[in-house]
Amino acid sequence: MDDNTRPHRANIVDECLQSEDITRMDWPAYSPDLNPIEHVWDLLGRRNATRQPPHTCLPELWRVLLDEWCNIP
Repeated sequence: MDDNTRPHRANIVDECLQSEDITRMDWPAYSPDLNPIEHVWDLLGRRNATRQPPHTCLPELWRVLLDEWCNIP
């Protein structure tokens, strides 16, 4: 899936696609309606950002994300 991000548009990628005769499909640069998981990542990020006090280590972040994941309606 090519969403027009810089790594997908690098010259080496273009050359590889051309050499394999692969045609790109038109794809909007940011299309959450075509990729629903983007809504989930956004929700988790927003909920994580409002946590007080903020987490201080990776295991705590993992616990917070799992808690928030379980609270998604």
